[in-house]
Amino acid sequence: MMHYYLHLLLPFKQELLLLMAIFILLLLQIFGKKLQQEWTMQWVNLLLLITVLAGFWQVGYSTDVNAMFQLSPLNAFEKSVLAFATYLISLQAYNWLLHHEQIMEFYVLLFSSLLGMFCMISATNLLFFYVGLELSTIPLAILANFHLQKKQSSEAAFKFIVAASFASALLLLGISFLYGSAGSIGFTEIAAHLIVNPFSILAFVLFFTGLAFKISIVPFHLWTADVYQGSPVTVTAFLSVVSKASVLFVSLNFLFSVFHSLEPVWHTMVLILLLLTIVTGNLFALRQQNFKRFMAFSSITQIGFILIALLGQNIAGSAAVVYFMVVYVFSNLCVFGVIALVAATTGKEKIEDFKGFYQTNPFLAWVLLLGLFSLAGIPPTAGFFGKFFLLLSGAQSNYFGWITFAALNLVVSLYYYLRVVVVIFHRESAAVIAPIQIPKPVQFSFFICMAGVIITGVGSWIYTYIYSLAATAF
Repeated sequence: MMHYYLHLLLPFKQELLLLMAIFILLLLQIFGKKLQQEWTMQWVNLLLLITVLAGFWQVGYSTDVNAMFQLSPLNAFEKSVLAFATYLISLQAYNWLLHHEQIMEFYVLLFSSLLGMFCMISATNLLFFYVGLELSTIPLAILANFHLQKKQSSEAAFKFIVAASFASALLLLGISFLYGSAGSIGFTEIAAHLIVNPFSILAFVLFFTGLAFKISIVPFHLWTADVYQGSPVTVTAFLSVVSKASVLFVSLNFLFSVFHSLEPVWHTMVLILLLLTIVTGNLFALRQQNFKRFMAFSSITQIGFILIALLGQNIAGSAAVVYFMVVYVFSNLCVFGVIALVAATTGKEKIEDFKGFYQTNPFLAWVLLLGLFSLAGIPPTAGFFGKFFLLLSGAQSNYFGWITFAALNLVVSLYYYLRVVVVIFHRESAAVIAPIQIPKPVQFSFFICMAGVIITGVGSWIYTYIYSLAATAF
């Protein structure tokens, strides 16, 4: 009997680790004495690393859970990517969390959101998917308000919850229409019975609109810059990297498997949206002065490029998106890590505040430079290879003219990333930010991110491995 229950629970190994962490944190908060923040961060980070490694432990799965939950080598790897990104964000939040009184609550909310993302990725019916989506979203609204003394943080949380509620309403309406069209909420049954007609197209449009809000596809992006600016930098990094990556991973399964019969419809829709997203993100990024708002529109542009890969074949498209998100984790957290450290130490978040940054903080300036170069797609950083595979996957659809237009927008993005680099390495005026002491956990995270930006670019075996995982999923 014990063997049966163990066999039943093994597929949930990563989810169980997060649940265990949540319960331990709650019990310590209720019954335990007040623990040192540093000790709490150490064991939480260790558990996150174990969660990452658990994704590579392949086991058999019981048919009792397959009706709602499925684990493949690809989505196990996707969960490990999310857990590793959360681990890096936790390391980079060292300065901020060290002096925060609600560290236990922070990690409970963070793990609850990550648990929802895990459930969402492994869901095989719409009900379980929606539960995971809401579990991942609601804690984020609270985390956005974690600058408890700042009015701007409360405003960010309010805007996020309003946008998320509207997106959930549209998505739920789409789910109800899908059930009416296919007669089931199971992904396999929907894929088998969905046919192209006005009702099913409307259901898909509503459903995809809900997902588009979550990943800030234009014109569903209006909440992004305000929420990024008002939230703590650590939460902004989590929103930008982990939250968006989870929804993108889910979108791969929906578009390539569940809605495969509607491919001509969503190809046209995705093509229009990616062009709007890239152009809008580029134009607004050009005029931003706040670093977090700048990164908000940068992330919108990156989402536009990711959508290009969805126009390709399922295996190549999935491999390109997952590979790019691995690259994006390292690149984005190079930038957000420096912003978080500077904000926690000096309270400065404007791009102009970083004028002459290299003169006083050369190591941090190089970390920022490497992250910005990778986001811009400058070789030999991993961002160049990530965007190359995205464009290569999209080229399989034969939309050569439109994809060329999207690729030309890389030149625009190159300009505004280099504009920030010029500010950082400005030598003609005195530096605004004094030398900053880098704690060892933060420094360790920077070395990981910098190594990741280089190794994931030059190491072809990483893309080959991800491609082999995608091949087993389709």
